[in-house]
Amino acid sequence: MITNNIYGEPHRPGRIEVVCGSMFSGKTEELIRRLKRAKFAKQRVEIFKPSIDVRYSEEEVVSHDQNSIMSTPIDSSSSILLLANDIDVIGIDEAQFLDDGLVNVCNELANRGIRVIIAGLDMDYRGVPFGPIPGLCAIADEVTKVHAICVKCGSLAYVSHRLVESDKRVLLGETQEYEPLCRECYQKAIAEE
Repeated sequence: MITNNIYGEPHRPGRIEVVCGSMFSGKTEELIRRLKRAKFAKQRVEIFKPSIDVRYSEEEVVSHDQNSIMSTPIDSSSSILLLANDIDVIGIDEAQFLDDGLVNVCNELANRGIRVIIAGLDMDYRGVPFGPIPGLCAIADEVTKVHAICVKCGSLAYVSHRLVESDKRVLLGETQEYEPLCRECYQKAIAEE
């Protein structure tokens, strides 16, 4: 809601919202939903994603359910500050792939009165906190943790278990490369590896 301050100028309450969880949990779907609602409310919206994420599209943010919204690919979080003029709402997808400077960038944007909505993996395939997401959760006004369903037992998933051999922390993939597992099934899977 935009209100006027004592000088009659518009006041926009800035905020940071983080949507995090494992792969296949609906993070991007929720990001797209919130951004489409902001557009429907006639707010000025800009969406960013890491340029390395070209799984579905080079220029769109696309969910596993094939919902999409146009975005601007970036290589560095500092690019967001350069491109965020006259914007009410900023969306950032796959934020775990961006640099740790994203925490300061999001704080600065929120302090300017911009609503910042971030989606990303909170942990990597080993269950280790991933990229700037833990720092973003710490400064967020709101954190929504979404869960996939464990493909082994049907419980809430805890982590994205990697199915292919690779020591690379960043390995873009889908259901052929990753599966959501609960904590117990994940412990069993890594014990068998």
